[in-house]
Amino acid sequence: MTGTKDSRTEFQKLLTECKAGNIDLIITKSISRFARNTVTLLETVRELKRMGVDVFFEEQNIHTMSSDGELMMTILASYAQEESRSASENQKWRIRKSFENGELMGLRFLYGYQIEKGEITVDPVTSKIVQEIFKRAAEGESMNSIARDLNSRKISGFRGGEWNSTRIRAILENEKYLGNALLQKSYVNNHLEKKKVKNRGELPMYYAEETHEGIISQELFERVQQRLLQCAQRYAKRKTATVTPFTGFVKCGKCGKSYKRSGKEGHRFWNCMTFLSKGKAFCSQPQIPETLLYELTAEVVGKQNFTSDDLRSVLKGIQADDKTLTFCFHDGHMVQRKWTHPSRAGSWTPEMKKAASERTKRQRRNQNAKSGHGNSGNH
Repeated sequence: MTGTKDSRTEFQKLLTECKAGNIDLIITKSISRFARNTVTLLETVRELKRMGVDVFFEEQNIHTMSSDGELMMTILASYAQEESRSASENQKWRIRKSFENGELMGLRFLYGYQIEKGEITVDPVTSKIVQEIFKRAAEGESMNSIARDLNSRKISGFRGGEWNSTRIRAILENEKYLGNALLQKSYVNNHLEKKKVKNRGELPMYYAEETHEGIISQELFERVQQRLLQCAQRYAKRKTATVTPFTGFVKCGKCGKSYKRSGKEGHRFWNCMTFLSKGKAFCSQPQIPETLLYELTAEVVGKQNFTSDDLRSVLKGIQADDKTLTFCFHDGHMVQRKWTHPSRAGSWTPEMKKAASERTKRQRRNQNAKSGHGNSGNH
């Protein structure tokens, strides 16, 4: 691996052997192979010198233990670093020129397509799944629901992996399924770290049309984008309105995932995230009624109207397993509380009963009218 890679596994093994006293001389081809970052090079060499380990660079004929070794290395490493930067800039210039010309570059994998030697063609099998995902999303089905169904049908996702809402969204937001391509969505930050970062306006983007064969129509794509926007707006509203003392605080005793608030006003519950995203087959923990969660917590902490700070000041967290809540205190002790679902009949208020009765009467009148047995008919 090149000298720009800071996390080189074998290089780290070499340093470990040096620290253990098993090596006293390292022979390497050149400074640029050892490290192209001048600072990293000098820090590593100085550390090795302190351990009594000499480094010999064949190409430059330098021993680090020699009197003029460090000076020569500083000069030569600076050249190596600049050479690496120059090569990186040349590569970036070539890629950006290709983007300006609308050329699709660097695409190695895209679900629904086959990519070989730069040629991209529609895959007859996985492209059908892409079409199905778009149609179901356009009809209003949630991304979690689509992912659960695909997994239950044993349909492989990206490179054989499982489906989840994040991967479904990645497909739904990708303009490449139209046969077009938004180029330079990301870029490499610099020639040393070589980290791929999202382009948030630092560099220009280029939208190229008909770069390859599309899988879905423009009309379907736009319908889905509208659905995604509506979902994002609803989520933003919920996020600001539904932060409670239990957010991120209740963990599943079976799979370790956090519990998430669900349901609607007056009928709130807390469910394991695995259950919500993958279904009962992956986590069968029962949902916890929110009223019950508040009641039991208030009983344990000895405070009725508690805040998030109140909870976190005395508890490390709450673990839910079957129908038992375990309250874990900072001092190490735990308190358990078992719970049962309140009966539906017992939880109904007189107003709720009256509303249900009115609904039943309306339904019966509607059924009678449709079957021709209304008040105006013969009895």
